[in-house]
Amino acid sequence: MNDEKQKVRGSQKTRRGVVVSDKMDKTVVVRVEDRIRHPLYGRRVRRSKRFKAHDERNECRMGDVVSIVETRPLSKDKRWRVIEVVQRAE
Repeated sequence: MNDEKQKVRGSQKTRRGVVVSDKMDKTVVVRVEDRIRHPLYGRRVRRSKRFKAHDERNECRMGDVVSIVETRPLSKDKRWRVIEVVQRAE
C-alpha cells in the first residue's frame, strides 16, 4: 500500500563538471563543458555554462569533478544539487 502512495519523480537532468568557485557557504559554482558541432562550418566547438549548485556539507573544493542533479529552486540562482564528488583535485 505504501509503495503506491510514494511520489514518482520525473526524470531529473544530471551533469558532470568542474568546480570553479567554492567561496560561498554551501554553494559551489560548477562549469559544465559541452562539445557541439558548428551549424555552418561543421567544426566541433567547446561551449561551457556555469551552474550554482547546493553543497550541503561544504566538501567540494576548486578543481574537483562533480556530478550535479536538477532540483527545485533553492534560491534566486540555485537550481542544482551536488550528488557526488567524482574526482578530487590534485
